[in-house]
Amino acid sequence: MTTHTFETELWLPVPREKVFPFFADARNLEVITPPWLNFTVLTPGEIPMRAGAIIDYKLRIHGLPVRWRTEITEWKPPFKFCDEQLRGPYRRWTHLHTFEERDGGTLCYDRVFYVVPGGALVNHFFVRHDVKKIFDYRAEALKKQFAPT
Repeated sequence: MTTHTFETELWLPVPREKVFPFFADARNLEVITPPWLNFTVLTPGEIPMRAGAIIDYKLRIHGLPVRWRTEITEWKPPFKFCDEQLRGPYRRWTHLHTFEERDGGTLCYDRVFYVVPGGALVNHFFVRHDVKKIFDYRAEALKKQFAPT
């Protein structure tokens, strides 16, 4: 199985102390996930973020319903956290988020390691494009969320 890597970064014009709490609220994923995925957090109530936290979601990928469960495997506020898929559409999905103060704002860096069913061809023709499109949407949503007022 080939592990693929996707990396992206986004600079936001606000301090890390304002950016990290937004990411610490799992429900904000609904705000920054494209509407065409019909993404919903299923875990009821408040979700205390920490290493070991489990979060359940549902979404649609190309119209197909998918359940996704992740675990927060690393939690180091306000510097970084990591979530890993326990159940979902990938054979592996590990997403490291880091937050660095830079140039009067925050550099948000994402590194995703993932393995797809169907291997390199499925990744090349379908998955890689979808992942990039989702992260592009997310970047625009975050820019709007943290736009100077």
